[in-house]
Amino acid sequence: MIEQKTSLNEEQAVLIGLVHQKQTETQTTEYLSELAFLAETAGAVTRKTFMQKLPHPDSKTFVGKGKLQEIAEYIKAKGINLAIFDDELTGSQINNITEVLGVKTIDRSDLILDIFASRAKTAQAKVQVELAQYQYLLPRLKGMWKHLERQGGGIGSRGPGETEIETDRRIIKEKISLLRKRLGEIDKQAFTQRKERGEYIRIALVGYTNVGKSTIMSVLSKADVFAENKLFATLETTTRKVVYEQTPFLLSDTVGFIRKLPHHLVESFKTTLDEVREADCLLHVVDISHPTYEDQMGVVNKTLQEIGAFDKPIFTIFNKMDLYEQKVFDPWLDDEVKQDLLQQLSDRWNHETNNSCIFISATERMNIDGLRQTILDKVKKLYEERYPYLTKFY
Repeated sequence: MIEQKTSLNEEQAVLIGLVHQKQTETQTTEYLSELAFLAETAGAVTRKTFMQKLPHPDSKTFVGKGKLQEIAEYIKAKGINLAIFDDELTGSQINNITEVLGVKTIDRSDLILDIFASRAKTAQAKVQVELAQYQYLLPRLKGMWKHLERQGGGIGSRGPGETEIETDRRIIKEKISLLRKRLGEIDKQAFTQRKERGEYIRIALVGYTNVGKSTIMSVLSKADVFAENKLFATLETTTRKVVYEQTPFLLSDTVGFIRKLPHHLVESFKTTLDEVREADCLLHVVDISHPTYEDQMGVVNKTLQEIGAFDKPIFTIFNKMDLYEQKVFDPWLDDEVKQDLLQQLSDRWNHETNNSCIFISATERMNIDGLRQTILDKVKKLYEERYPYLTKFY
């Protein structure tokens, strides 16, 4: 039988990334930094990161025998018990690497799935994560069962291993089928619930994980919404009815996106992402204080394209301006120069978003009134377009 995943429970980890033809050293460094944050979120402590330069991943060991031996020596010397690779590994790669390193080996997708499993609270989220886990595991079974095939030699030695593989394949396929059926039922219930909300305009917060969506949701709706400085602090979509100047609308906070998000996870969270697909307008929240915030914006836009939601009206909220100013501006900088630089930043993004952006700090309540007014104006316009014969919007 397949065992249920458990949390990493403060394991000591090394992180491994690859610089190759399609990924520069700067990108790999950034990805490994994010991987460390993911590991921390899951409960692991990162002791060291390793980078290898190859034209393309090694088909057997991902990083090559020499680098893998170097990692193995460090693991043995420091008592490490977990190796995390930044890219997806095949079943045979996991098996080969584990044999050399002698510790549990996982990849970024497996790590993200572990975090989602630990964060899933509702029945819907648990089913979605479990489905993604089984879909991730199914194509890797053969490689992961490879050690069974070497238990003996000669005719008949492969029998037990093959039997176990086929048994697990059958169990997993049956489980996937059952979970998909259950998700289908949940999808119908969710669709009914969304229909029962009436004809309110619907606004959805989207963005990279940990950019402050839940904090903004709490500020805008004046309701307590869970927010934490960790990746994927919430998996379930939270929807609140908000009323500004007698104009009601529905505001939803959705699960954050991340680069290299496992495909199966996107597929499994279809029901949750329907809130994004069916929204009338998207508020794209960006952590402008992050050094690679533009790359994060690109990841979000690509994900929105993948789920068929990129053609909707999108308004960009550049959040954490207080942290941006702390990181970018020296204390001795003249106020006039500072204001000039901020104006240049504003001009640039207003131009690139066709005047569809705003700069705020949700934690410091900076420009929140301006954000509320902008949202109200957009909601009123959407009501006017949908119901041109009405003079009030409720």
